[in-house]
Amino acid sequence: MTPSSVTPSAALKPARASRRAPAQRAKTAENKAAVKKAPAAPKAAAPAAAKDAKAKKPKLVRDSYTIPKDEYTIVETLKQRASALAQPVKKSELLRAGLKALAGMSDNALGGALRAVPSIKTGRPRADAAETAPAARTKAGAARK
Repeated sequence: MTPSSVTPSAALKPARASRRAPAQRAKTAENKAAVKKAPAAPKAAAPAAAKDAKAKKPKLVRDSYTIPKDEYTIVETLKQRASALAQPVKKSELLRAGLKALAGMSDNALGGALRAVPSIKTGRPRADAAETAPAARTKAGAARK
């Protein structure tokens, strides 16, 4: 070969390969494989444990409801009573406790409790919307003049 036909980078590549003996290259490859395999086993166990913990966690559902003002004050009173018992609760926890209490009742007791609660119209109350709508219209009308 002539010196002009061989590029400098091509001439260096065989020299790099000849620095290590084939046995040393095999050991290096084995070490790399062992290093890759060793952490893989604990990582595989950790996601399995995480999946078990996630599987046990119940799915949460967000919902809204309409409740009369006097019954809403009862919720606040019950929250204060729970705080006095050194057991502060959130509204959702209080409602969930009530559901568990209802679920534990007999059919006759549950029927009696349901009859004691008056039925209300579902949905958002329109009284608030009707009061704010004319005020908004008058403000808009005043701005136009």
